[in-house]
Amino acid sequence: MDQIIVQILNGLDKGSAYALIALGLTLIFGTLGVVNFAHGALFMLGAFCAVVFSRLMNLSHEIVDDTRTDFLGNPMTVDVPYMHDIFGPEIGASIIDWAVPLSILFAIPVMIAVGFAMERGLIKHFYKRPHADQILVTFGLAIVLQEIVKAFFGANPIQTPAPAAFTGSFDFGSWLGFDPLTIMYPYWRLVYFFFATVIIGGVFAFLQFTTFGMVVRAGMADRETVGLLGINIDKRFTIMFAVAACVAGLAGVMYAPIVAPNYHMGMDFLVLSFVVVVVGGMGSLPGAVLAGFLLGILESFASMPVIVDLLPGINQIVIYLVAIIILLTRPRGLMGRKGVMEE
Repeated sequence: MDQIIVQILNGLDKGSAYALIALGLTLIFGTLGVVNFAHGALFMLGAFCAVVFSRLMNLSHEIVDDTRTDFLGNPMTVDVPYMHDIFGPEIGASIIDWAVPLSILFAIPVMIAVGFAMERGLIKHFYKRPHADQILVTFGLAIVLQEIVKAFFGANPIQTPAPAAFTGSFDFGSWLGFDPLTIMYPYWRLVYFFFATVIIGGVFAFLQFTTFGMVVRAGMADRETVGLLGINIDKRFTIMFAVAACVAGLAGVMYAPIVAPNYHMGMDFLVLSFVVVVVGGMGSLPGAVLAGFLLGILESFASMPVIVDLLPGINQIVIYLVAIIILLTRPRGLMGRKGVMEE
């Protein structure tokens, strides 16, 4: 039972990332009809927003510390972060420690700007082009973005630690009534799951309960009719592209302490996220989220040593096998809509 609970937790952790990226992909496809293969690069850019912000918070200058001397008796120079000068040692140290969560405030405007630039500068020219053209141009854009990141930050992963308060593991077993230390799970992975839940809930609430969201949903169902009502649906769809970019970026920001950011992490998640979207049903937001968590849990169970020993390599292909089975039995996916990509 304890192993089952651990694998469910691992699956929810992976599924959170899959669901967030797939949610953004589905938002873009559902509103603009664009198959965006650059969406994984937006996830990667979000992770590097956390890297940049952490580095900015750690900028320092040298001062002479008369209370410390080297072996010759000379005063030593020490590095003092600017945050200590501005806010004082205690508050400055706290800001540096909480750099990753605080980088959300930095990532939101950056990712919105990137989303606007992508949509206005490139994507809008491919609305009426075949999906194959959209895939080629956005995949090329993803490669360009990752090479730019590689040129600035190098090819090696960059460690971006979580706040000290969330290092270590939570005794999940004691909380559930098991023996102490039976089920231990990293705090930050639990934080990531709850963060993903809040973001997903916020997106659905925005689309469901705001006038803007209702118009967007109407435009997703019948774009021409909404346009005939005098509503500038194109402007609203551009905003939704920026929102989708922001969702992917925030997913990357909070994932940085789990997997050290590197230039190819976007590609690592992109293919799996597209499988999630297809399994959930193209254009279906609930389907994307449901499939993300289900496939994350399934992949986690397939990674158990007993399963891998029995079926070597199954953890690498299980998601694709499930996708084949689902698409053979339900060609539109779990919650796909009729007519989407069926022309």
